[in-house]
Amino acid sequence: MFVRALTADAELRPLEPWRAGDFLCNLDRAREHIAPWVGPSFVATDLSSARAVLERYADRWARDAGGIWGIWRDGVLVGGVMFVTFDAAIGVCEVGCWLEPGAEGRGLVTRAVGVLVDWAVGERGIHRVEWRTNADNVRSIAVARRLGMRRDGVLRQSYPRGGGRIDIEVWSVLADEWQATATTESASTA
Repeated sequence: MFVRALTADAELRPLEPWRAGDFLCNLDRAREHIAPWVGPSFVATDLSSARAVLERYADRWARDAGGIWGIWRDGVLVGGVMFVTFDAAIGVCEVGCWLEPGAEGRGLVTRAVGVLVDWAVGERGIHRVEWRTNADNVRSIAVARRLGMRRDGVLRQSYPRGGGRIDIEVWSVLADEWQATATTESASTA
């Protein structure tokens, strides 16, 4: 299993079904904070539903159709990132994230999503990486911007929420844009 350092006190690791207890504890700390922004099927409420969420992502990983990784800070799961969808045949994937409030403001999500995008583009030949978010989620939109994504548009009233419907913003970065940014950053740190 791999572990990837994100900062001096945080790392990215696979989030496998046997970690359902850690995942549930993380969701318990984050539940109210993330509930407006993630789908209800993600916010598990007990150990069996937490395990079911992680099993769905493990199944996606086995089918080459998605995957999930945890962000661990000082040995505690504080959030994570995922390929919501992954289609190597057409070269498109969607990335997503969640984070508990106490871990915000450290750049963890931006770094972790960057690891996923590097792998998707560099190793798997993905051409387009998408980021879909509730149009009111300013923190999520800020991550998309920090990742160098461009706003493609708004899917108006495309998702049911709280008795109404919400707009979803679609952001993306293309492989050549991502690689150009990585090359520029490498040159500026050399």
